[in-house]
Amino acid sequence: MSEKNVSHTKWMKRAIFLAYLGKNTTSPNPRVGAVILDKDGNLISEGFHNKAGMPHAEAMAFKNLRKDAKGGTMYVNLEPCCHQGKTPPCVDKLISSGIKKVYIAIEDPDKRVSGKGIKLLKEAGIKVHLGLCKKEALSLNKAFIHRNITKKAFGVLKWAMSIDGRIALKNGKSKWITNEGSRSLVHSFRAEFDAIIIGGNTLRRDNPLLTTRGSKKPEPLRVVFTKSLDLPSKSNLWDCNKAKTLVIYDSSNANESYLSRIPKCVEVEKVSSDNPELISKILAKRGCNKVLWECGPVLATAAMRTNCIQEIITFIAPKILGGENSMNPLCDFEFQEMQEVMKLVDPKFSLIGNDICVNSSFKN
Repeated sequence: MSEKNVSHTKWMKRAIFLAYLGKNTTSPNPRVGAVILDKDGNLISEGFHNKAGMPHAEAMAFKNLRKDAKGGTMYVNLEPCCHQGKTPPCVDKLISSGIKKVYIAIEDPDKRVSGKGIKLLKEAGIKVHLGLCKKEALSLNKAFIHRNITKKAFGVLKWAMSIDGRIALKNGKSKWITNEGSRSLVHSFRAEFDAIIIGGNTLRRDNPLLTTRGSKKPEPLRVVFTKSLDLPSKSNLWDCNKAKTLVIYDSSNANESYLSRIPKCVEVEKVSSDNPELISKILAKRGCNKVLWECGPVLATAAMRTNCIQEIITFIAPKILGGENSMNPLCDFEFQEMQEVMKLVDPKFSLIGNDICVNSSFKN
């Protein structure tokens, strides 16, 4: 790689680093960072998108300019927008600034933008370079990209189990399989998600709180999917002062007289079947880029069957629960041959005290 290419890579990686500063707060928007150099190659400004409704990364970079950008270069990890949303189009500002070159890592998958922003820049006489640090940029915004392409939220399934693969005793008790450090880590990484999903059984059995314990404000949306609507009248999830709650129910099976048990502060939405894909699409439409499934084996298996899960996080504790009737994390997929089984790639391992955390993805 030439010295010049190394320099370009350096500045794009700086833009990607800046984008990470908006890691948990930009949904439904992507994570974007921008860097501006003057015509002599000196850094004169940078910015990042912090929150939906606030200025985009390019706008922040122009706001922070220390000198005229005319003849300069911009590095941005995602194609600048060209439509009027909550904020003005970034392409217009780029063109009027006099910048002569723009390095863009990837195109925006949003159909309102995709390729159109680049076309406008080129038509204005700006030299556009596309694809620098593409792999890193795709990874940075994988959830945003997934939502725009599939119209479903990017799903991560999490469970905690014993070393013999059990998530609870046969009587349903599971507190606590993992150690305090693992449980604390779960609370903190919930901040990466826009919503957390459980089923009715998990609500009835565990009465969870499903919050980050204050590490994210507002807290992720708490979602309960129920086929029966037979939910308890008292629940931690009914306290909407801590976090918002949404109940989604299967109208083909539910007893709607049970709706009276749900407080008015809780949103309720009905779907036509028990297909988890409907949940994922509802949340994507609400602007949720990334959602965490913390559900039991029946809903988890159904979510995997319908391609609602893109990553799996497993906590493994050095404990043995035993028993054929103890709860497993998943139900039977009824595979007949080994070549049918689901394969995961790129596993990452970490130790939390005596527990092991494994994070892996499904192969695209």
